[in-house]
Amino acid sequence: MVRADDSPVCSEDILEMKKTAGIACLSVSFAMLWVPLGQQVFLIEHWMKVGTFMAPFLLFIALTFRQEARLRPTVDVRAVALLLLIAYIAHQFEEHWVDIYGNNYSFKPYLNATVLESLGAAENARPVLSDAGVFVINTSLVWLVAALAIWRGPDQVFPTLCMAAIVVVNALTHLGAWSVRGDYNPGLLTASILFLPIGLTTYLWIFRSGVARWQAIAASLGWGGLAHVIMIGGMILSGWLQTISEITYFALLVGWSILPVFLFRAEK
Repeated sequence: MVRADDSPVCSEDILEMKKTAGIACLSVSFAMLWVPLGQQVFLIEHWMKVGTFMAPFLLFIALTFRQEARLRPTVDVRAVALLLLIAYIAHQFEEHWVDIYGNNYSFKPYLNATVLESLGAAENARPVLSDAGVFVINTSLVWLVAALAIWRGPDQVFPTLCMAAIVVVNALTHLGAWSVRGDYNPGLLTASILFLPIGLTTYLWIFRSGVARWQAIAASLGWGGLAHVIMIGGMILSGWLQTISEITYFALLVGWSILPVFLFRAEK
């Protein structure tokens, strides 16, 4: 017979088991993405297609979580993180697969040309961004951050704030490039009509609900801004200047993506 006073302990044990199982599943999932097992060539070329076909299933899960929000409000954080990920997958479709003019895979050559021109590099200079770089940037700073936000949703809101920050800062980057250069850049449309409304609404909802303090919101925006600095700076150092190895650059991206889990853990 189980005593009544034993039930909280059992519940905590079950919760810890679920958390352990969650991080184990995450580890296996991203190991399957990044560890060379014969799938690298396919994933580096087609990762954005995998994300696109995954989006409807993620939307179903997000809506399912949302229906439970009346009973367990903390589930809302998970649903918001999922919706942010779905919005980013839509953005990745335009940015890295088919842009609004029907061009395929146009972001990498656009970014390489733009950055090298800004650096005053010769036309035949080494590109700053490789196909592998595109893959790791998007699967770490977007997919990994979103996965951690979903996993930590019931206990910690800061990873979801960081996911919102990636969305907002990336939108501002696209709009900034458009305002300076005056031409379309791959991803501009979804950055404008999806990222800004969804990202800013996320911040407004979280702030008004009292789930997080303004300090955490400000810190997440700082994290998102520095993520873009690391992303661009690492491209230049590893791709153009080759002062650091590409694997070091990738390790920095993954490390920065994991960092939100260790910050503002008191924010529920």
